[in-house]
Amino acid sequence: MTNPNDLRWINPLPRVRGLAQCVAICVALATLTYAGFSLGFNTTAISFLYLLLVIAVALRWGFWQASLTSLLAVACLDYFFMPPLFHFDVDNPQNWVALAEFEVTALVISRLSARELRSAKEAAVNRTGMEQLYELSRNSLLMDMRQSPGPQLVVLIQRIFGARAVALFDVNLGRQDRAGEWNEGEENVARDYYLDQAAKDDASTHTLRRVLLAGPGPVGTLVVRGKLSSVVVDALASLAAIAIDRHQSLEKEERAENASKSEQLRAAVMDALAHEFKTPLTAVQTASSGLLELGGLTGSQRDLVALIDGEVFRMNKLCTRLLLTAKLEKGKVGLQTADVNVQELIAEVLAGKHAYEIRGRVEVVLDDPAITVRVDRALLVMALEQYMDNARKYSEPDTPIEIAARRSRAEVLISVHNFGSTIRIEDRERIFDRFYRSSDQKDAATGTGIGLSVVRKAAEAHHGHVWVISDEKEGTTFFLSLPTSARREL
Repeated sequence: MTNPNDLRWINPLPRVRGLAQCVAICVALATLTYAGFSLGFNTTAISFLYLLLVIAVALRWGFWQASLTSLLAVACLDYFFMPPLFHFDVDNPQNWVALAEFEVTALVISRLSARELRSAKEAAVNRTGMEQLYELSRNSLLMDMRQSPGPQLVVLIQRIFGARAVALFDVNLGRQDRAGEWNEGEENVARDYYLDQAAKDDASTHTLRRVLLAGPGPVGTLVVRGKLSSVVVDALASLAAIAIDRHQSLEKEERAENASKSEQLRAAVMDALAHEFKTPLTAVQTASSGLLELGGLTGSQRDLVALIDGEVFRMNKLCTRLLLTAKLEKGKVGLQTADVNVQELIAEVLAGKHAYEIRGRVEVVLDDPAITVRVDRALLVMALEQYMDNARKYSEPDTPIEIAARRSRAEVLISVHNFGSTIRIEDRERIFDRFYRSSDQKDAATGTGIGLSVVRKAAEAHHGHVWVISDEKEGTTFFLSLPTSARREL
């Protein structure tokens, strides 16, 4: 059986082509020689014509054909135009000079011609590649990004670039998509390359492999089999990485939008319930307070009524926080601001009904008893009550709770510090979100995840901000920063 690689040795076309070129060269030389001899051209004129023929052959066919033309031209020049006529004079230095001139000309012209041909071919290939890349980029923009980009990309790449086979592995989705003809054992070719990333391009099978990079790290791999240049495959990898990144971004946006809609629905339901609970809770609290005032109850009855009164008070406060949070989020709260002494404000918070359990543990630290801040008094009292209630629930028994205030040139900083359970770094921002509770703290104390969101909204309404630091050795400290200068009231 004949080896396909040996077909070039038995293919008659190159021999026929070479023979035809030799015949054409001989005919051209014979024509020029006959015309020059008949018209009586001198040596200079006929040499110039022979040189033009060498240049033409070098441009058309290449160096070896031009070299043959040079040898034949020197032979004709010596035999027909240099004395003694019709006689070869090999020792004549003019022949060697002419041959050298013709050879150098053939070499230079053929090299320049080959270079121009290569440049033209490369330009054509690059132009075709750019047109294909443009078509792929345009089609990638029209892809449905709600679906996985892998199946769409492999089909587009194979169709537009004429690749034999294409495989793409998407790390985020954990799936591989293939198109074209792959050999047995190459079912997971793109995924395997992502796992080891040790294999290189295989020139024997025209297989090119690329890691897809987007953002901080790899998002997948692309394997293409076909006669494509490395530059084109690099561009394909970039376009594929962009498509995968777009799909991931769209997924994140949809999840965030769905979460936002869910949060809005939950907030609307809670606000509606708060409105509905407010009236009956007020009636229950009025009745329980009235029973305590009337007297005539036994000790057990008084304790039960006091328990009802305390729980109703707590539920009523929770409803108030829910309604206030909704108004703060919609920007419908009109702040009633006034200059408030911070020391008096802290005293009011500690005198509240909810703080009786921790009064003996609280330490107040003020840089200056005369510190004042322009705020809505009721809103700030609610914020500090929440900070104190948080310290009560999550602090260790009999450990001190410190509430401090200090003033700088631009702000008044109020902090509440306690020793107890710590807050993870990833939860320190999220605990101020509405309804969010850290997974570490859900079982430590009861709560709804509403109070700290009220504190943040209250701070933002005053153009301030809140944050927390937490450490096992130093404890946990919640901060509330308020600007000292008066701001535009909402």
